[in-house]
Amino acid sequence: MIDLFNTVADSNGITRDPKVLECNVVRSFEDRGHYDRTFHFFNLSSFGKNEKMIRAEFRVFRRKQTFLTRTFLGHHFYKLDLYELLDSRVMPWRGNLITSRLLPMYTQGWEVFNVSHIVSKWIHNSNANNGILAVTSLPSGNSLESVPPGLKRSKLDEKTAYLVIFSDDGRKMSKTDSLLSQGWRKSPDTDAAVMPIKAENAVPSTRGYRRRRTRAAPYHPSKHPITCQRVPLYVDFEKIGWSGWIISPRGYNAYHCTGSCPFPLGESLRATNHATVQSIVNALKLSREVETPCCVPDKLQSISLLYFDDEENVVLKQYDDMVALSCGCH
Repeated sequence: MIDLFNTVADSNGITRDPKVLECNVVRSFEDRGHYDRTFHFFNLSSFGKNEKMIRAEFRVFRRKQTFLTRTFLGHHFYKLDLYELLDSRVMPWRGNLITSRLLPMYTQGWEVFNVSHIVSKWIHNSNANNGILAVTSLPSGNSLESVPPGLKRSKLDEKTAYLVIFSDDGRKMSKTDSLLSQGWRKSPDTDAAVMPIKAENAVPSTRGYRRRRTRAAPYHPSKHPITCQRVPLYVDFEKIGWSGWIISPRGYNAYHCTGSCPFPLGESLRATNHATVQSIVNALKLSREVETPCCVPDKLQSISLLYFDDEENVVLKQYDDMVALSCGCH
């Protein structure tokens, strides 16, 4: 998952290409199987009801064969069959065959199996999810005396199987409110947050109203006001209490917009049509309730986060509107 994160984002989490994964959520579900280490079960309860599954992969780490038995001698490959279990008994048995593959006996590495069809069924009917059974045999069909390392592991070994689901959360991109709610659940004592603001596109300026500048300009006895501009704003996830559940990045530069929007609004202030009209009304003092336009982000960029969800699964998710790329008067 860290390799995947590094593929889609830089060290600050800035998304390199939003379309590289054809989805905006990737979840890695931990193997929770309990029988003979060849039974693999994945709790899919954290998968959103409104999400659309794009692809599902069963990933198992196959370890190199480190010893020989009479059964293995003379053979360079073994067969791995994956079965969908049809019940959840204490000692479950194979059901529907999902896929088969010949694997080399004396090399190691991750094997990836497309299990989209069966996982799609589990998502629509959670009661059908009884897990996956891995059965090994020689190409001839004869059973092996023992399971090759990597498929059978001791209790001290790290997990060697995962279910990875690529999905779309049903929206254009994940909104920041879901990120904030995730953060509050994980860190209830947090008293700070970053909430980017959506902005409109910039439109024509108010250069034709320069003659009213003396009347509309605010009074600053000591210095000229800073006009609307973008300035750095580094968000340290540790300082806002989110480092315990966010794996990567450790923080990012969100930037923020500051400064005034003085009349008349020049082209450099990237004002909207509404801001232009509002600025004129304020300058002419046509209404006491109308303030000068505000300096806000008018172009935003997404970032990708790698984090633990409530079920301790690792999730790679793209969050939209997290970095202010430019500022304007709105």
